Amino acid sequence: MGKVLMKGNEAFAEAAIRAGCKCYFGYPITPQNEIPEYMSHELPKAGGAFVQAESELAAISMAYGAAAAGGRVFISTSSPGLSLMQEGLGFICSAEVPVVVLNVSRGGPGVGGIQPGQADYIQVTRGGYNGDCKIPVFAPAGIQECVDTIYKAFDIAEKYRNPVLIFADGMMGQMMEPVVLPEAKGITAVEDIPSVKPWAITGTDHHEGRNVVYSLRMQPDVLEAHVEHLFEKYDEAAKELVDYKAYSLDEAELVFVAFGTMSRLCMEAIEILGERGIKAGLIRPISLWPYPDAAFDLIPSTCKTVISTELNMGQMIFDVKNAVSGRFPVDFIGRTGGIVPSSLEIADRAEKILASRK
Repeated sequence: MGKVLMKGNEAFAEAAIRAGCKCYFGYPITPQNEIPEYMSHELPKAGGAFVQAESELAAISMAYGAAAAGGRVFISTSSPGLSLMQEGLGFICSAEVPVVVLNVSRGGPGVGGIQPGQADYIQVTRGGYNGDCKIPVFAPAGIQECVDTIYKAFDIAEKYRNPVLIFADGMMGQMMEPVVLPEAKGITAVEDIPSVKPWAITGTDHHEGRNVVYSLRMQPDVLEAHVEHLFEKYDEAAKELVDYKAYSLDEAELVFVAFGTMSRLCMEAIEILGERGIKAGLIRPISLWPYPDAAFDLIPSTCKTVISTELNMGQMIFDVKNAVSGRFPVDFIGRTGGIVPSSLEIADRAEKILASRK
């Protein structure tokens, strides 16, 4: 199939449908409203079910139930909506059911604004849910990469029986780019679910005996054994799912660290700095959990500063400092309030930081 020009949110929804999404539970919140709109008329055509939930709390609870029954479930929201879903995500982790979550993030705190933001970094990588659990998080930098990530996320979620979260932003959701859409997989038939997902609640018509999916474990030793089991999965995921890209690190004097659409602005800033005779590079984390600490071993001795560049007041910088481990100074460039810096602004600020480090 050739490339088609699509708006980000609509391409994301189509990717989920083609990955075999059975159920979508949505609640409108800017800047991802095109996703539930698209799902409402396209998912039923593919044999799936669209449900307009009465709130984000309802949406995540419905997702929990449908996933427990073996369906491929996709939900989307934006920053404050994701906050409301935190308790449900903790339940889903504990119950070990697969759900794919897309966060098309905006500025905060609170209701904040509707412009792009990356201030959900701590929320998506650490979570607001209670207890010891983790969720793989991926931060694509463009519509095509986000489409491919959503498509793969369903398989990852099912392999680890865990939620998987894609962290996009308002820019990515609202802009248009040419994309190649993946092949449609189709929806798993109800009668095939017991063989594909033997743990699922399917009823006695399709399953001998009865499965129970639950989160409550009253006995401390039973709960501890369950948490240890979960962390065995997380350890495996941390080895398998770590992903990043490194650009122009050879002899770099400064190295940007940025994810999502901010990394694209940093790539332009690298070109601007190159015209000024300054060698700059970029580390782009694609997996935010697990974080690609090993990428920072590639930073050359010529580097004078590592600059975490974010659409917030500095959240990923803690992971950057941990990965750098004191080998290089770590500085920060950020904007908030929904303001997106230009590549020229990033280059100018980076040049001043570099001058202060020489």
